[in-house]
Parts: sequence; C-alpha cells; structure tokens
Amino acid sequence: MDAPWFDPVTFGAWFGAIVGGGGGALCGIWGALFGILSPRGKGRKVILGGMFLFAIIGLLLIATGLFALLKGQPYGIWYPFLMAGFVFAIVNGALIPVIRKNYQQAENRRIAAESIRVG
Repeated sequence: MDAPWFDPVTFGAWFGAIVGGGGGALCGIWGALFGILSPRGKGRKVILGGMFLFAIIGLLLIATGLFALLKGQPYGIWYPFLMAGFVFAIVNGALIPVIRKNYQQAENRRIAAESIRVG
C-alpha cells in the first residue's frame, strides 16, 4: 500500500463539501435550466454540452477512484471519487437522451405551428 494521498477524514469532508455539495448544486441548477429552456427549444448546445461535461467529469472521477483503489489507497480516499463519479456519470449520462427527445419535440411543435400559420 502506498502512503495515503491525503488524510482520509479531512479529504472526505472537503471532497464531499466541494464535489458533492457544489457539484450537486450545479447539476441541480443545470437540470432546472434544462426544464425551463428545452420545452421552448432554447439553449440546446449549452444544455447538452453541460450534461456531456458533467458526465465526462464523472468518468474522470471514476477513473481516479479506480486508480486509487488499485494503488491501495484507503477507503476514505477512493470511495468519494467513485461515489461522486458514478452519480455524475449515471445521472447526467442517462438524461442526455431525454434532453435530446425534449428538444426534438420542441422542434416538431415549432414546425407544426409554422405549417398552421402558413396554411
């Protein structure tokens, strides 16, 4: 076992506060923006880009956690990386098809409304 990268107790507290609290709040805000903008068909690139970014951050956290686990780091070091990574990757990754569908529905509504106006 290598020497711990950080003090496990202190690391868990700070990592949980910053990544869990801060990252979770950002994901929540991003989800609210998605809920407001997607029915209107606005902000597609920004919303999808953000979701991809959060999913990629999750995958990087998973990779870091697995690396720490394989290097023999204590539970308090590898577990926060894996837990946050799985939550970020699964939640945001699973919402990407939903977001695409919402934007497609908004586009279909726009086209239908335009065809009614034109006649």
